[in-house]
Amino acid sequence: MAKETSKLCQTWDVTPTEAVAIQRQLAGQVDIVTPLGKVRTIAACDISFNIRGDYVYAVVVVMDRESGEIIERQGVVTPPTFPYIPGLLSFRELPPVLAAYAKLKVKPDVIIADGHGIAHPRRIGIAAHLGVCLGKPTIGCGKSVLCGSYEEPGLQRGSKKPLIHKGELIGYALRTRKGVKPVYISPGNLCTFEDAVALVLETATKYRLPDPIRAAHNFANELRIQALQGPASSAKSSTSRSVRSSGRVKSRDASEVGSS
Repeated sequence: MAKETSKLCQTWDVTPTEAVAIQRQLAGQVDIVTPLGKVRTIAACDISFNIRGDYVYAVVVVMDRESGEIIERQGVVTPPTFPYIPGLLSFRELPPVLAAYAKLKVKPDVIIADGHGIAHPRRIGIAAHLGVCLGKPTIGCGKSVLCGSYEEPGLQRGSKKPLIHKGELIGYALRTRKGVKPVYISPGNLCTFEDAVALVLETATKYRLPDPIRAAHNFANELRIQALQGPASSAKSSTSRSVRSSGRVKSRDASEVGSS
């Protein structure tokens, strides 16, 4: 089973029909029963595209849970190799995210993805797909609903309501800030519903989105802006390039970009 999973997690040059079949196989490997272990470091991944959509800027940012400081950032700039198809975004976004992750010197204890875990029609959103491929705990934090329905949670921070699809609990609509639109939380892998909600609420200290995802947004935008202002020529001279940054970096405010 491990060999088969490894093979599926390295298979990206596929048709949409083949991609759906791979999702169905990987969905059977998702574990949302095992609770999170001790978490010292939290990562987030995010992607951004240029205006033409011919380059993707994929990043992973690792933060210290206690201090909230950024420990390491990795980024990859590369052309996308799969078309934009709702429900199959992991085949477009995960290859560069995995390339960025592979360059990390500090491997995180858990990853929060800007997208969904099992809150997906086939229960294998980008966070779940990532978690199965890495064998790591992952959490999906979506800004919009991909499937399912819910009742509006209370206006207070921490209020939540179940997200239900075809009679099955697939996540929660969680209010991370008073009076602000909820986010949609689901476990990705090696994490329970309760752990996913708790960690997102803990890390959403001031804004709607968790601090690690905001930091990843900032870095993805930073890479994209750098490319537009000059390094674009060097980026386009090769099929891909990587960007590394580590040390104590304070995250800055940035607008929310992208959704997976």
